[in-house]
Amino acid sequence: AQQGRVREKTYGKQKIYFADQEQLPAASDAELRGLDGEIAALSAKVQAVQQSCRQMEAELKDLNSSMTTPEMAREIEELRKDCTSYTEKLDRIKSATNHVTPEEKEKVCSEQKLYCKEWRRRKRMATELLEAILEGYPKSKKQFFEEVGIETDEDHNVTLPA
Repeated sequence: AQQGRVREKTYGKQKIYFADQEQLPAASDAELRGLDGEIAALSAKVQAVQQSCRQMEAELKDLNSSMTTPEMAREIEELRKDCTSYTEKLDRIKSATNHVTPEEKEKVCSEQKLYCKEWRRRKRMATELLEAILEGYPKSKKQFFEEVGIETDEDHNVTLPA
């Protein structure tokens, strides 16, 4: 500051030092326009490099999140093993000789319907009979069931098939 290269400004207790611009040569308008053009060109170049960098980072992220070649080979091998085991299972199922014929299936379904119908009929009869008894019974339904030893479908979480 004493030699005149740097200027000093005092703001209260603080001092600020900055370069003395009067010692620098003054630039002409042509030089300033040239420098502005150079700045614009360099800014465009920086933008292009930043865009390229973002694209490369995105590509790197994709590559890091994807499987490597050895992992992919292992995955393919596991899938092939699964495929062969499923093919063998399918062949065993197809070659089984104990298939159910449509007639047997129909017979079983009709028997199930018959038994469910009978179950409903008997449950309805038992319910009607118990309700008739409970009309004259002084205690609650639950107490009556406990004394007599009746177990209902609901006690065992059993429901009639639809």
